[in-house]
Amino acid sequence: MKIVLLEDDYTLSNEIKKFFDSKSIFCNCIDDGLLFMDLFHSAGFDLVILDVNVPGINGIEICRKIRAENKTIPIIMLTAMGMLEDKLVAFENGANDYVIKPFHFEELLARVYSLTRSTEVNEDDQEFYKIADLEIYTKNSKVLRGGQEISLTPKEFKLLFILAKEKGDCVSKNDIASKLWDYHIETNQNTIEVYVNFLRKKIDKDFEKKLIHTKVGYGYYLKENEIKN
Repeated sequence: MKIVLLEDDYTLSNEIKKFFDSKSIFCNCIDDGLLFMDLFHSAGFDLVILDVNVPGINGIEICRKIRAENKTIPIIMLTAMGMLEDKLVAFENGANDYVIKPFHFEELLARVYSLTRSTEVNEDDQEFYKIADLEIYTKNSKVLRGGQEISLTPKEFKLLFILAKEKGDCVSKNDIASKLWDYHIETNQNTIEVYVNFLRKKIDKDFEKKLIHTKVGYGYYLKENEIKN
């Protein structure tokens, strides 16, 4: 696995690199946003880790630029900015995950492994789902609503797939967290709500019939006709 890290704290980036090296993961460290973009375009990486406040180009802007070019590469924001508003900005610009400093290296590693596995679909799973005019093709991660293709990030597609598999049954936030990230972290509860809102904007916003529903205090379900709770 090849990771590229944007971090202007030399001590921290060096420690992260040494940790990844110990796990047989190649990590290329860059401390400047402009240099980062040059390297990103010239070398192939499997995952990106970005600090926000760095010289050259802000990490959020870099995230947006990468996502405009590459819809699938996993992006983790690694920053001391821990407000919900900061997370929302990052997710809106294409980040897959958000790690707040200070952090444990093992947690960062868990998130790296989770993201590199997150778009995989089990061969035993159904390849096609249809709910009303929503069509989900798991083999190529293609989604259509009313015949119109909808562009989803890997995490958004994974969330939609989790809901579709249950065929109208409600999925708890805890179950979604365990399947979406492959680990349980309490702060992911708010993150799940953010992702559901992103998914609703793409799947339901422009359509009269709403398909993504909330069971208050429990979780979410995907169904043509909303049930009364």
